[in-house]
Amino acid sequence: MIKLTNVSKDYPTKAGWRRVLSNIDLTINPGERVGILGRNGAGKSTLIRLISGAEPPTLGTIERNMSVSWPLAFTGGFHGTLTGADNVRFVCRIYGVDFEPRFQFVREFSDLGIYLNEPVATYSSGMRARLAFAISMTIDFDCYLIDEVMAVGDERFRERCRVELFEKRKDKAMLIVSHSHRYLKGNCDRFLLFRDGTVEEHKDFEEVYFRYKASLGEGFATKEQMVAAMQ
Repeated sequence: MIKLTNVSKDYPTKAGWRRVLSNIDLTINPGERVGILGRNGAGKSTLIRLISGAEPPTLGTIERNMSVSWPLAFTGGFHGTLTGADNVRFVCRIYGVDFEPRFQFVREFSDLGIYLNEPVATYSSGMRARLAFAISMTIDFDCYLIDEVMAVGDERFRERCRVELFEKRKDKAMLIVSHSHRYLKGNCDRFLLFRDGTVEEHKDFEEVYFRYKASLGEGFATKEQMVAAMQ
């Protein structure tokens, strides 16, 4: 279980401190898939970083009784002067797992070929994301944090990501940030709407998407009209 209690997060700006998340209470149980919606800047990615442990909350507590991944396809933790292979070795040492079988998986899954032996600083953003996703799949976590990861790579690579994540790890908990209604509806059983620093939870996808579109100023007169437009 992951439990957030009265969690708030502030960031400094030129105009002073800004509260991005305010008094968030949230529990994520093993095996649950939680979809996250909200306009840009609403705090979705901030929540992912807090749960991952990449940043501490300003106020409140976060309890983690499950192992939690870093945000999938997150490339900020790479050592740019090291090769892709050396970054795999580094992650394996941190988590205390054997390097060779995981390197073979990364080599086959990422399809980076000879570039695995080149410094990551020379990679394109797409190559870095492919390496990051492949490395993420080499460690077995109880909960995966997913921030628009399926936008990585071409259609063939995205399908491989989908199978690896949602089929082979279908028993794992997941937090999924996405603007795609098909992606969220097809993969989640709980839904969170971020608005004005707070979180609304819904079990019904049509209801949360209706409210989400309204928050963008793109609201429909009725949910029936929205559902028809989504077909």
